[in-house]
Amino acid sequence: MGRHLTAVLALLLTSCAGHSLDNARPQVVTVVESSSLPTPDVSDYDEDERPYHVGPFDRLEIRVLAIPELANVGVQVDAGGRISFPLVGIIRVAGLTPFQIEDKIKDGLRGKYLRNPQVTVNVTDMVSQMITVTGEVRSPGLYPVIGRLTLLRAITLAKGTTEFSDEDSVVIFREVGGERYAALYNLKAIGQGRYPDPEVFAGDVVSVDDSRARRIFRDFITMSPLLSGPIILLLKGL
Repeated sequence: MGRHLTAVLALLLTSCAGHSLDNARPQVVTVVESSSLPTPDVSDYDEDERPYHVGPFDRLEIRVLAIPELANVGVQVDAGGRISFPLVGIIRVAGLTPFQIEDKIKDGLRGKYLRNPQVTVNVTDMVSQMITVTGEVRSPGLYPVIGRLTLLRAITLAKGTTEFSDEDSVVIFREVGGERYAALYNLKAIGQGRYPDPEVFAGDVVSVDDSRARRIFRDFITMSPLLSGPIILLLKGL
């Protein structure tokens, strides 16, 4: 992308400075010289203010002191968000933090087997991280990232686009290293093999022909139609 386009975009999009993204476009936009969005790393999911909430297919390691048979029990959360734990039975854990699960197991053991249960729960395999799919899809909502998930597969999870969708205006929002990015994709171009189907990661928001997304990319779309690859912007001043 040329520097001239970057400068023009920044000038056009600063006219509504000080407003939120829902009411106006970003204060500063920079075109990223890359063919793909930055990839999140562990630090992007490890912030102290973001407690992890367990979900389907996560694997847990549960330790109960004073009961040797339960000193190291590995369990996997089922599709319904439940686990089965010895002496306690079925526990619904979806949406709970590891500390909350510890409390549930303690409650199940307390009095019957131990006076003061000591329990620790660790997540050993996080496969329930979620993405959000919004806009003109048949079933918008939160979907788990299990294994490798691409944009087209994410749209499929949401049961596909609607009759009102504009498949050349699909945006992925992502936060990496404290920076917020938005990338514009054309589903038809991806389907035709013009460029690769991008991978999506936990925390991403996929927006199909959403007015919020179109505000960000409106001027760029007018100046340069999306043909040979995604357009990636670094969002500032939101």
